[in-house]
Amino acid sequence: EDQVGNGHDEKENNPFAEYMWMENEEDFNRQVEEELQEQEFLDRCFQEMLEEEDQDWFIPSRDLPQGMGQLQQQLNGLSLADGHGSEDILSKSNLNPDAKEFVPGVKY
Repeated sequence: EDQVGNGHDEKENNPFAEYMWMENEEDFNRQVEEELQEQEFLDRCFQEMLEEEDQDWFIPSRDLPQGMGQLQQQLNGLSLADGHGSEDILSKSNLNPDAKEFVPGVKY
């Protein structure tokens, strides 16, 4: 009915309205590029933060000399009681033997 030869309605003000975004294409590209650079910067900062945090942690296998690692294993194998003193400790204890077992995070 009200169509012109180009397929658009006569009532439509600008037949190129759907292509008007191209007018500001350079601004759009610059904005997207800035956002990508900002995201890359944030990713690098986050990675550096994680690396610094890793350096702050004490990891025996990494941070101790080789001989110290063997010493650490020997220390882990030692026990505080030799088996004979445990009865003595139990006889002097003031703890309630009928008390419920403590479980962290559980309220009684």
